[in-house]
Amino acid sequence: MLNSETKAGDDPILQAQAQTDALIQTVTEQITLHTFDPNDEELMGQMVESFADSRGMVRLRIAETLGEIGEPATPVLLEALTNHPNPVVRRACAKTLTLIADPKAIPTLVHAFLNDQDTVVQGSSVGALARTGEPAVPDLLKILESPEHPESIKGHAAWALAFIGAEAKEHLYQALSSDSEGVRAAVVGAIAKVAQEDPKAGAFDILINALADPSETVRCEAAAVLGNLAHKPAVPTLLELLKHPEAESRKSAALALMKIRDNSAVEPLQAALNQEQEAGVQSVIKLAISQLEKQLEEDDWE
Repeated sequence: MLNSETKAGDDPILQAQAQTDALIQTVTEQITLHTFDPNDEELMGQMVESFADSRGMVRLRIAETLGEIGEPATPVLLEALTNHPNPVVRRACAKTLTLIADPKAIPTLVHAFLNDQDTVVQGSSVGALARTGEPAVPDLLKILESPEHPESIKGHAAWALAFIGAEAKEHLYQALSSDSEGVRAAVVGAIAKVAQEDPKAGAFDILINALADPSETVRCEAAAVLGNLAHKPAVPTLLELLKHPEAESRKSAALALMKIRDNSAVEPLQAALNQEQEAGVQSVIKLAISQLEKQLEEDDWE
């Protein structure tokens, strides 16, 4: 019977995999023995080429090894992310840059996020931007402000800002004065993350103020996040929003009050229901009242 070495010698795929395994072992030993040369771009380039290996766990091992090498590996990864014809390699490069979180990678990651034809590369690139943190915030805000980018791209950028959270709060607070309602709405969602991470940062006050934004989109987003965060100090302002001339704002206010579960809102909601003309808003207010009354009944039995 042929042994594994002979099989590898006869099969080009097995031979390439054996070479990849040997390469990983060599680099790992060098890192362990502190003999690895961080200037050896040829060796790191060989590792990047090995991302073409069909074995997912091997690609993960290469990524973790390059992640351990850190920023010296950034230039080689960026070159492959920009120019490599194999999307599997580009995907792995973007995911590895997520591990390294080198701010020098931001321009290339932005380009890949906006322009790569592979959606996995795009998603991995914006993930790397999110992991890079505060240095990536200005570029993410520019993407949100630009009319050139589709909503799918802007949605990913908004997610990245929310992921960064409190680390980006100063940028986010400034961006609330943007002329773009899309930027302001995305920023409100991100500030909600800041409020969760640091309730004393004043983020909740900013979210309450956003209930008076001239944009319905921003008002509804602010109401939604305050409801999700169950922030009771927002109740008086949400009750005022029930009187807003735009139906969607009234609906968002009712939903937020339902989620906050403050029983003092039942009577004002009933008053709003008596005045409401829109059937869609009426149904939401009725739902909010029923949920709050149910909560009252449960509280009475406790």
